[in-house]
Amino acid sequence: MPVTIVLGSQWGDEGKGKIVDRLAAKSDYVARYQGGANAGHTIKLPDGKEFVLHLIPSGIFQPEVLCVIGNGVVIDPVALREEIAMLEAAGVTVKNRLFISYNAHLIMPYHKLIDKAMEAKLGKIDSSKAVGTTGRGIGPAYEDKFARKGIRIVDLLDRPSLTEKLRQNITEKNELLSSFYDSKDLCDVEKIVAEYQAFDSEIDPYVTDTALMLNTAIKQGKRILAEGAQAALLDIDFGTYPYVTSSNPTAGGACTGLGIPPTSIDNVIGVVKAYSTRVGNGPFPTELLDETGELLRSVGHEFGATTGRPRRCGWLDAVSVRYTSMLNGINSIALTKLDVLSGMDEIKLCTHYERTTDGKRLEHFTTDLRALANIRPIYESFAGWGKNDFDGITSRQALPETAKKYLLAIEKEIGVSLGIISLGPGRNETLADGL
Repeated sequence: MPVTIVLGSQWGDEGKGKIVDRLAAKSDYVARYQGGANAGHTIKLPDGKEFVLHLIPSGIFQPEVLCVIGNGVVIDPVALREEIAMLEAAGVTVKNRLFISYNAHLIMPYHKLIDKAMEAKLGKIDSSKAVGTTGRGIGPAYEDKFARKGIRIVDLLDRPSLTEKLRQNITEKNELLSSFYDSKDLCDVEKIVAEYQAFDSEIDPYVTDTALMLNTAIKQGKRILAEGAQAALLDIDFGTYPYVTSSNPTAGGACTGLGIPPTSIDNVIGVVKAYSTRVGNGPFPTELLDETGELLRSVGHEFGATTGRPRRCGWLDAVSVRYTSMLNGINSIALTKLDVLSGMDEIKLCTHYERTTDGKRLEHFTTDLRALANIRPIYESFAGWGKNDFDGITSRQALPETAKKYLLAIEKEIGVSLGIISLGPGRNETLADGL
């Protein structure tokens, strides 16, 4: 079967962009299946140039690869325009290589206004109640999609119908903004219609029936790499709700977000960071609120690629990754940022939890926030390795013994083998013994 899924196995920011860029070299198509411009995938090329992509699949830097934005993605016209312009300015060919589903929903100006107003209101009531969104309008766009009042790319083709849909939506949204959120930022129907029809003329060459395209490719035996945004612990159904994203980053989201059958999926790769991070509010059992947490943030450059927000940092939580591996049928792990742990005297791995109320050992992750509030992580400790011990390393067997011991423990605790090990941000700083 020709489809491989690459997804985040923690709370996002695991380095999926680098892994997709690497695997894209052996793919015919790379397809993004969910999320929006709130996800930033960072790619560092061999020449040292670094790019952050928000919508366009990470495979765009492999010149022979065709890239697809599926129907499960919500598209911000401003972000897409900027991204295409950035790539073209860098000499990357986008036309005739990027294809966008005509069924994809659009993020409208009112979605961004509502997103920001909602977070601000929640924050004033109780800062812990705010989800910590990026304010990019992702959640409100998905709300409209499932309320059957969203605007799809195909809707841009019919101006009278589009104007009528927008008039109804904007009347409702302006009332919500002014009456409930006390906002003075309101939207104008005619202005938005004109802006989005201009956008339609710009992206028309990219728009097609991507479900038909991908299924035809599958029948032809083409190799397809399905790329998720965010990560499994932020899944709207299986994440730490309500501190989650508004879509399904899990493997099932690839089928609904691209229109491909589950029988076509052959391989699921979970991307796992050698430690854990999280952006925004919500439970984080292994979070370190001490000098070690600050060290991980500093050395790992743990600041959001989209927002610049500092990420919360902690030790790798094998309990949560066991859970996401089960949910997604992960059969290989790509471990990233192992180099960030270099130079530390001691490294810890969370192997299970202990309930604070009665000391009971807990082996399985739960998304019940009340239960997560009453657990503490139990760690296994490992000796570290030197700052420069990865210099010149080209295989897993050549790694320091202390690093190999840590990697074996990860495999044992999660129950999945490490197929890829990343020792740095560069495309070539990667061990792929398992591929």
